[in-house]
Amino acid sequence: MDHRSGQKSAVEYLYPPIDPFDQRVMDMGEGQRVYVEQCGRPDGVPVLVLHGGPGGGCSPAMRRYFDPNVYRVVLFDQRGCGRSRPHASVEHNTTWHLVSDIEAIREALGIERFILFGGSWGATLALVYAISHPMRVRHLVLRGVFLSMKSELDWFYGGGAGAFFPELWAKFCDLIPHDEQGDMIAAYHRRLFSGDLALETRAARLWANWENALASVHSTGNLGDSPAEYARAFSRLESHYFMNGGFLANDGWILDNKSRINAIPADIIQGRFDMICPPLSAYRLASSWAGANLQVIGLAGHALSEAGISEALVGVMDSLRAR
Repeated sequence: MDHRSGQKSAVEYLYPPIDPFDQRVMDMGEGQRVYVEQCGRPDGVPVLVLHGGPGGGCSPAMRRYFDPNVYRVVLFDQRGCGRSRPHASVEHNTTWHLVSDIEAIREALGIERFILFGGSWGATLALVYAISHPMRVRHLVLRGVFLSMKSELDWFYGGGAGAFFPELWAKFCDLIPHDEQGDMIAAYHRRLFSGDLALETRAARLWANWENALASVHSTGNLGDSPAEYARAFSRLESHYFMNGGFLANDGWILDNKSRINAIPADIIQGRFDMICPPLSAYRLASSWAGANLQVIGLAGHALSEAGISEALVGVMDSLRAR
């Protein structure tokens, strides 16, 4: 990240690295094994961290937004990614399976209610879970809001974001014949599930690199090259979920059911220049939600690791210690 503007590095806002005190693999049935870890204070305030993607998996850096003397932090790799198995699989893998997994984790760990902390797809999943189980959620901390709506997918995979990064968009489109470019998600989905491992890997890297290149407001336009194993899980799961509208009953389902979470307090952190999940979704979510506090970070994009985003998230979690 380029910090020539003089702003602090994101790591200066984070707590020191902490190791898990509990690591386990939970059998969720149907051949699904989900990795779960806990860190921080065993008798602390429970926080469940929901990673993005779908298919992004957890990383040790995600533990560092929480005071380990206060919070009992629970992280898990959602089905098909990270240390969960089978890897890169979409069998028995929908939003509703993930909601069921969260309930199974909560019950197994003996947690009555928790804070949900999620960004991007993690924010989507936090909202769907909270709408489904509002009595189990004490607070929502959301970042880079994605509502799993067609308009959001059209923006990122239909040329909206590409208008700002035309050279990167051209590289993303290059794999797809012109007559298929009217639906880039479907075109990539066909290749990601083609059965040809070389083609799947090439498509997966292009898909993952397109998103990663636009994550930071400080993007240099470098597509990079994601590791093949990570990219395949990330890209297959994302395209699977996006092809199916997030497995929600209708477009706009979260907004249609927002009244079910109106009594839950929420802090929403949104980058002003988020090219992946533009601020409109966060604004629409926060509007007429009595308990929601929306912070728009001026010089920030989508990435969890950006300095302004990290500072705001740590600030929210520190403020919740006193509530």
